[in-house]
Amino acid sequence: MALPPRRSSIPVQVGSVTIGGPAPVVVQSMTNTDTADVAATVRQVADLARAGSEIVRVTVNEREAAAAVPRIRDALAALGIEVPLVGDFHFNGHKLLKDEPACAQALAKLRINPGNVGRGAKRDTQFAEMIEIACRLGKSVRIGVNWGSLDQDLLTRLMDENSHRKAPWDAMDVVREAIVVSALDSAARAEELGLPATSIILSAKVSGVQDLISIYRNLASRCRYPLHLGLTEAGMGSKGIVGSSAALAVLLQEGIGDTIRISLTPEPGGDRTREVVVAQELLQTMGLRAFTPMVVACPGCGRTTSTYFQELAQSIQSHLRERMPAWRETYVGVEEMRVAVMGCVVNGPGESKHAHIGISLPGTGERPIAPVYEDGEKTVTLKGERIAEEFQELVENYVARRFARREEAR
Repeated sequence: MALPPRRSSIPVQVGSVTIGGPAPVVVQSMTNTDTADVAATVRQVADLARAGSEIVRVTVNEREAAAAVPRIRDALAALGIEVPLVGDFHFNGHKLLKDEPACAQALAKLRINPGNVGRGAKRDTQFAEMIEIACRLGKSVRIGVNWGSLDQDLLTRLMDENSHRKAPWDAMDVVREAIVVSALDSAARAEELGLPATSIILSAKVSGVQDLISIYRNLASRCRYPLHLGLTEAGMGSKGIVGSSAALAVLLQEGIGDTIRISLTPEPGGDRTREVVVAQELLQTMGLRAFTPMVVACPGCGRTTSTYFQELAQSIQSHLRERMPAWRETYVGVEEMRVAVMGCVVNGPGESKHAHIGISLPGTGERPIAPVYEDGEKTVTLKGERIAEEFQELVENYVARRFARREEAR
């Protein structure tokens, strides 16, 4: 099936990464460390980058954090990690960028929230100061509106205008319009100050799925700036994953969105990289990008009372993720591979034949044998206690045989 046509947007360069235009949808994430803690932030940025985050945002909320950014950049470079860093500024960004000029130099992009860049007469001046720094240093800017910090003066004005309509809009319609207007007006002002359109990315984040879809459809129809998608305050665990996926999948299917973040609240002691994996899996299951071989596994039923196939599926998926960095460096196209781990004879052989390589495990009461299929043909039948290890070896051999080595493809 053909992929949905992408909305035409202006390409923007963020360090070594292109957002918009013909570029694929970019995955990004954000640290939750104290940025002033250089060692902790370097570790988390490195973890996120290794997990596949192509851009990483860091909080810059005080002078110590701003002063730490160049040291973070240098420490990452020493590790061989060149992921672009984005500075997240609220309230005092204009001051921090003036007081710590090396911070802006070390960043690939500035994130500015027009709702809290300043109040009253200070808003325009402080916004201008940040844009002028971006212009002088050639940095891109994400103008990120969030309904939790929406410009209240703008909202009040639009509410007042709405009260004079012959047929007033619903109050939430006015809020959604205010979010879009805030983003577009701020972008227009940035261009007036000299920031080229090729340096501007917009986002308009809310925490309601239907609100997000409505706002981005509206925004996409009224501009050609690249759009960063994300359901803000998505929540924890399955709730955050489902909400983000529901909203972003609809927009991506309509060709809207040039870069995404899955804003998950980590569980206590949880791994921050989970949001990167979810973003990758969303794009891959939609056929928009490929990051790592996908495992197809059945959910289990009364035919599969043993947990053996579940354990094997988990083992294989973990093995594929662990091996992927080395495979990516060595083989061309291995991220497109599909692996099937099935639990019984009902769909096992058929699903395994559709995969590049698949195994059909015995269900309850079935003979203790596990046929393996490669490219639609049965190649071997595994038995005994080492089925998992033997299947992993078969996957390794399949990759080496099926995918061209990079030096051979050049």
